[in-house]
Amino acid sequence: MIAYKILQAQNVEVVPIFFKTYFFSQEKAQEIAKANGIELRVEDVGPEHLEIVKNPKFGRGKWMNPCVDCHLLMIKKAKEIMEKEGFDFVASGEVLGQRPMSQNPQALKRIEREAGLEGKLLRPLSAKRLSPTEAEEKGWVDRDKLYGISGRGRWEQLKLVETFRIKKYQTPAGGCLLTDPGFGARLKDMSEHWPEYRSEDVQLIRNGRMFWEGDVLIVVGRDKEDCERLHKIVLPEDYIIDLVDVPGPTTVVRGKKVSDKVIEKAIELTVKYAHKADKLDEIKIKVCRLEKEEEIVKK
Repeated sequence: MIAYKILQAQNVEVVPIFFKTYFFSQEKAQEIAKANGIELRVEDVGPEHLEIVKNPKFGRGKWMNPCVDCHLLMIKKAKEIMEKEGFDFVASGEVLGQRPMSQNPQALKRIEREAGLEGKLLRPLSAKRLSPTEAEEKGWVDRDKLYGISGRGRWEQLKLVETFRIKKYQTPAGGCLLTDPGFGARLKDMSEHWPEYRSEDVQLIRNGRMFWEGDVLIVVGRDKEDCERLHKIVLPEDYIIDLVDVPGPTTVVRGKKVSDKVIEKAIELTVKYAHKADKLDEIKIKVCRLEKEEEIVKK
C-alpha cells in the first residue's frame, strides 16, 4: 500500500496486484484497497504455489513457509504481466531486513536475478539502501523521493501511513497460514502421510481436529462454523458422520482405503466431542458417502 502511494505521488501509473493462493486470500486486501479508493487486481497462483510449498527450491522457514520461492513466484508473475501489458518495471513493498529469510540482502538479489528482473525491480521503501534501478537511472522515478527503510521495526512505515493519509491498512503481521505454528504442524504431518496432497486436502485440515489412522485422515469439527464448512468441502469419496437427534460435531473421513475399523474410530471421536452424548443411553449416528446413507446406532 505504501509502495503504491510513493510511486503514485511521482505520477507513475501503478497497477497494484494481489496474488492469492490456498494459504492467503484476497478478501482483506480488497477491503483495504476499497477503503483507500484503489482498484486492486487479483491474480490466482494457487496451483503453482502449492507445488512450490511441496518442493521449495530455496528451503523453508521455521514451519512450512517457502518464503523465498513464494516471493520469487509472485515477482515472476508480475514480470509476465509487465512484459505482456507494456509496463516499464515492477515494484514491491519489500523492506530490507524485515523478514530474516526472504528479505535479507542476498535473498533480495537472488529473487531479482532468478526472476530475470535485474535493474527492473524497484523496492521504494528501501531503495536508498539498494543499488539504483533502471527506473531511477532513467528518471522515471526520483530516487531522492524514495526511502531507505530497513530492519524489522514498523515505526517508519506507520509514519508514512499518516503522511500518505492511508485510511485503512493491514496490521504489521503475517497473513499467511504457512507461518502459523498450528497450521504448519498440520500441513507437515499431512505431507508425511500424503506427499501428493491436493488443494482440497489443504482446505480440509483448516477445519477441525485432525487424527490419523494409518494413511486415513479423520477431521472432527470444533464448532458450528467448522461443521458448516466441512459440509461444503466434502468430496464424493469422503465419509461424513453426523449425530442425528443431538448436537455434536461433523466428522469427515478421507483416504484411499477406509476400513470399517476406521469408521468405528471416527464414530467414537464424533461421540467423544459431542458434549451431551455421555448423558444418553443411545445415540443415533448417520454415516454418508455419495448418495448412499446408512444409519448406525451406537450404544
